[in-house]
Amino acid sequence: MILTLVAASVWTLAAAQAHGPTRQKVTLSQEVPAAPADVWNVIGNFQDMSWHPAVFSSKGEGDNAIDATRVLTLGEDGGPTISEVLYKYNPEKMTYSYRITDVAVETLPVTNYSSHLTVKPGKDGGSLIEWRGAFYRGYPNNDPPANLNDEAAVAAVSAVYKAGLDALAERFSGSN
Repeated sequence: MILTLVAASVWTLAAAQAHGPTRQKVTLSQEVPAAPADVWNVIGNFQDMSWHPAVFSSKGEGDNAIDATRVLTLGEDGGPTISEVLYKYNPEKMTYSYRITDVAVETLPVTNYSSHLTVKPGKDGGSLIEWRGAFYRGYPNNDPPANLNDEAAVAAVSAVYKAGLDALAERFSGSN
């Protein structure tokens, strides 16, 4: 019986020290002075992410159908790529959801990433654009290097969202 108690204590201690990464979440939003339909016309096509300054080119298959795919090329001359698949699309609610299927952690330090992009009515006839995502850090084991830890993952996703939302704010400034 004592041996069983000792074994249980050791297992409990090991389990407590062997926690893995926790799911991280980022939500950023941006008000723009443009009608929701106008904003949706720019960002609502899953195949076209030319509105984001980091995306040099985008190509894909399936239009806006569930399981449509796209490959985003970042930077000129065949820079790094991110492959994504669409898993929800609702043009009436002006929202879609997608997940990354392939990305090098050196490009974006995340794993198991999914994201939702939505346009809602905002103030004074404008729009509220919301971009939210959930993901794990780029290093799935304990003691990740600094460039692949939770903080690096949150910072990288936040920077991607902020750059896109800032570009949309600039594009639609003074629209109404």
